[in-house]
Amino acid sequence: MERMTFESPPLPTRRADLLERLKAPHTYDLAIIGGGATGLGVALDAAARGFSVVLVESHDFAKGTSSRATKLVHGGVRYLAQGNISLVREALHERTHLLANAPHLAQPLPFVMPSYKFWEAPFYGVGLKIYDALAGKAGLGPTEFLTRAETLRCLPTARQAGLKGGVKYWDGQFDDARLALALARSAARAGALLVNYCPATGLVHAGGKLVGLRVTDQESGQALTLRAKCIVNAAGVWVDQLRLLDGQAIGRDVKPVVAPSQGVHIVVDRSFLPTDHALLVPKTADGRVLFAVPWLGKTILGTTDTPRNDLAREPLAFREEVDFILGESARYLSKAPGPADIKSIWVGLRPLVKPPEDDGDSTQALSREHTVLISKSGLVTVTGGKWTTYRAMAEDVLDNCFAAALLAKRPGGVTADLKLVGAQSSGQKISDSPGLHLYGSEAAAVLALPGAGRLLGGGLTEAMVRFSARYEYARTVEDVLARRSRLLFLDAALAKSLAPEVASLLEQEGQPHPRSQEFLVLADQYLTLPV
Repeated sequence: MERMTFESPPLPTRRADLLERLKAPHTYDLAIIGGGATGLGVALDAAARGFSVVLVESHDFAKGTSSRATKLVHGGVRYLAQGNISLVREALHERTHLLANAPHLAQPLPFVMPSYKFWEAPFYGVGLKIYDALAGKAGLGPTEFLTRAETLRCLPTARQAGLKGGVKYWDGQFDDARLALALARSAARAGALLVNYCPATGLVHAGGKLVGLRVTDQESGQALTLRAKCIVNAAGVWVDQLRLLDGQAIGRDVKPVVAPSQGVHIVVDRSFLPTDHALLVPKTADGRVLFAVPWLGKTILGTTDTPRNDLAREPLAFREEVDFILGESARYLSKAPGPADIKSIWVGLRPLVKPPEDDGDSTQALSREHTVLISKSGLVTVTGGKWTTYRAMAEDVLDNCFAAALLAKRPGGVTADLKLVGAQSSGQKISDSPGLHLYGSEAAAVLALPGAGRLLGGGLTEAMVRFSARYEYARTVEDVLARRSRLLFLDAALAKSLAPEVASLLEQEGQPHPRSQEFLVLADQYLTLPV
């Protein structure tokens, strides 16, 4: 199949234009509720096949779990240890597509497992050699056994006492929120209509079948009804709320399928791990995996896997989770970070799929695979999965829609080689300027805007703020500083200091309600240690 590439100029995302399209009477082939990785992936796949598509998101795209990943594009080493070979194969296959289709946002990353016991290097090394074999030609580099000296060259601040050597292997890293934006903007270029800050408030049934949904523009308060042949519920950890609404409308009991799991990440200065290699501890004191990952000039430490029953939009870390991450980091780093070194704390909720009749308290053993359910009324629900396999999940959702006769079947595989917005054309150089490199082939469009040479801080320029408002759906200060730029996740204090200037620029760009005070409260949350 011929490779598809989206080129500049960027497509404007004026709110007024989007709402005018949303108000126009139309029956869509597909309506999607949820603008995270899964929903955006479905929107792109369906639009690329020629279906008419509308997607609504209650907050900002990737506001929830999809901007709070550990930033890894991986085949799932721990899934290999669990014997889930099929999931590992699929993830390795999809890793190849993601790295090729968004090279400005996803790149290979070397990982090192330091060994402090004589058996660790050969034991984990053999498993990683199997990982290489499963990857085959899609491998990013061979697994290597390292001497003590080689391990310290890769991880200069690893704890030296008792260090015997290590194992080095390759996986990928990405910018999750910016990848979500690239998916949204690529879907829009393919004809889809995507509107953030437009929650679905109800479902419309006729004769026991789902025929539409009610939405409300959060900014104006205007309520609208959208009609669609097929409706996909891709609301992440919140999918059960929509399933319950659907069940009530058709008189059927609905059992929850999601068991939320909380993952906490801590960001510290790069000096704690001054290297371009990630550190992986395959088994911590309580059996979890610990990462120390270099990302955009800082180091991410995490993560946890804690059951969480409430579904807060901004979940808070538990103190024991922060203590666990800092304590385990101190076991493996010679320069151990403490509470005062934390630049940002952020939490994501994973929509893990519960097995039937499960009422346990642990989420570590629950499925990381995705599930697609179709109700009697025709509501298509997709949940579970992970960022790496978003594209395969989207294909599976559409296959289920075809099988249920909700959509007329059309050929698939259209996104396998589809370059996302910002991916460079052949021979086109991606900017290596910090911050600007994330725009890929659109860097020139950013540089053409007013304020391209005016640095606000942390790699963010005035022109980047203007670009986010004009072409990237940004409505609020948080949209800019949390997801168009990643400053809230990297250095919450710096992000807080830039909020007034960003708010002023958004107002100049026609956004009268940038919610700067709300962002100041949020930034404090990312800086505050839990009690």
